[in-house]
Amino acid sequence: FEKLIVYPENMRANIDRTRGLIFSQRVLLTLTEKGVTREDAYKLVQKNAMHVWRNSTDFKSLLLKDKDVTKALSKKDIEGCFDLQYHLRNVDKTFDELGIK
Repeated sequence: FEKLIVYPENMRANIDRTRGLIFSQRVLLTLTEKGVTREDAYKLVQKNAMHVWRNSTDFKSLLLKDKDVTKALSKKDIEGCFDLQYHLRNVDKTFDELGIK
């Protein structure tokens, strides 16, 4: 790791290229936490995800407009699913365990 070069701007650009699809699992899990069956949650996420792939649209925007999704999730719930910090919450601990400073 001592010769590892990190380019945060490139990392962010790669995340942004997914148009929010990297957060689809959190959306699915949040839907199930709110009482939607796993099967129905999967269908809702898949329907919107396929629209993103086919039309180069933004996943979060689609979810916020989807009446079936917003029946179960508030705007705040949806916004929370797209919090990148949730996925980075253990980075410092991981680096400490690996001896990386």
